[in-house]
Amino acid sequence: MPEYKHFPLADTAEGLTEADIIAWQVKPGDTVTVNQIVVEVETAKAAVELPIPWAGVVTELLVEPGQTVEVGAPILTIDVDPDGKAAPAPAAAAPVAEEPAEEEMKPLVGYGSKAVVTQRRARKGAAPAAPAAAPVAVAPAPAKPAAPAVSSKPKGGYVPLAKPPVRKLAKDLGVDLHALTGTAEGGVITRDDVQAAANGSAAPAAAVSSVDSGYDPATRERRVPIKGVRKATAAAMVQSAYTAPHVTEFLTIDVTPMMEFREKLKKSREFAGVKVTPLTFAAKAVCLAAKRTPDVNAVWDEAAQEIVYKDYVHLGIAAATPRGLVVPKVRDADSMSLKELAIALTELTDVAREGKTTPAAMLGGTITITNVGVFGVDTGTPIINPGESAILCLGAIKDTPWVVDGEIKVRKVLQLSLSFDHRVVDGQQGSEFLADVGALLADPAVAITY
Repeated sequence: MPEYKHFPLADTAEGLTEADIIAWQVKPGDTVTVNQIVVEVETAKAAVELPIPWAGVVTELLVEPGQTVEVGAPILTIDVDPDGKAAPAPAAAAPVAEEPAEEEMKPLVGYGSKAVVTQRRARKGAAPAAPAAAPVAVAPAPAKPAAPAVSSKPKGGYVPLAKPPVRKLAKDLGVDLHALTGTAEGGVITRDDVQAAANGSAAPAAAVSSVDSGYDPATRERRVPIKGVRKATAAAMVQSAYTAPHVTEFLTIDVTPMMEFREKLKKSREFAGVKVTPLTFAAKAVCLAAKRTPDVNAVWDEAAQEIVYKDYVHLGIAAATPRGLVVPKVRDADSMSLKELAIALTELTDVAREGKTTPAAMLGGTITITNVGVFGVDTGTPIINPGESAILCLGAIKDTPWVVDGEIKVRKVLQLSLSFDHRVVDGQQGSEFLADVGALLADPAVAITY
């Protein structure tokens, strides 16, 4: 007899409470193996691919792409015994505990630090349940979960893609979504598709309705739901801005020697094929300067009423991605050479731009660098990441008239800004740190004196 299991949205060990379904990698009828990737979700921090802990045949996808699901809610049903070879549950039954665990799902490989357990309180007078060690057998048709919005029963293994309002419209008009081909991106069925089917005509090819796109022709406005990375970033910035008293200082420096040194490194054998950018020098400068001013690498612990000083630098790099701002970390950046930093930064930014940064890579930072100079902006007043006490902002490097030995010359000039938590970092420490970073960027040879 078939044995059905519900695959819940797993906690990816980042304090996850919900996630958006991006894309399914399987469909009803597909045979899957243990730890096969079945779905891609977008959490508050990144896009994550989730593997399934069982082998079997997918019977139903319970959530559609674009929907938001809470952790622990079932998103897929799988038949783990399609051939009916599993041993039947023993006839003898053990006494029912007050709150027995119906099923325990083992943590997915690489995700989660604890098991996900679903429980149901026993009703008085209910029949005793099977022992916990016995496999859980469910009726041939899997029960519908109550948590997320569930798609209609698949026909021929096909699950139509449509938003809930479009599904309601189809139901009201008596249109079978299984008979339609969506014209929106990814084959999503729109209101126009449903209405065209109800009128007996084909929907315009590749036409996206104004309602589905969020655009209202009457107001000429477009509304986009606040989800995923954007939602998490907004919450973190508001928390930081209204919790940590921010102070921002500015420094303008001549980085002509740094840019000349960069050209020398590009021609050296040791740095062949290594991408060395101004961000690379800034990362090294921050690590060196933090050793002289450890306050900027500390954090205020409100609950314990302590300042926690870190003897390591997990350097955060703010990166703009298609899904929003993310801040992955270079672990133990202070122990890396300039070349190692350059390689690590290149890998980090490439992965971030592809939207493949893992949630774990964005946790535990101690200090951050944001580079607005890549957008041609001179400087800014960045907001400190929660859990840190300082963030350095790099502006654009521009040719600027500069006084050198009493003469005006055209030099490569950069503006720096440093925001810091005034509960942890006093003006003296903040100024000393910014001055040290500036000195190292203005003349990389200063590093040998540190």
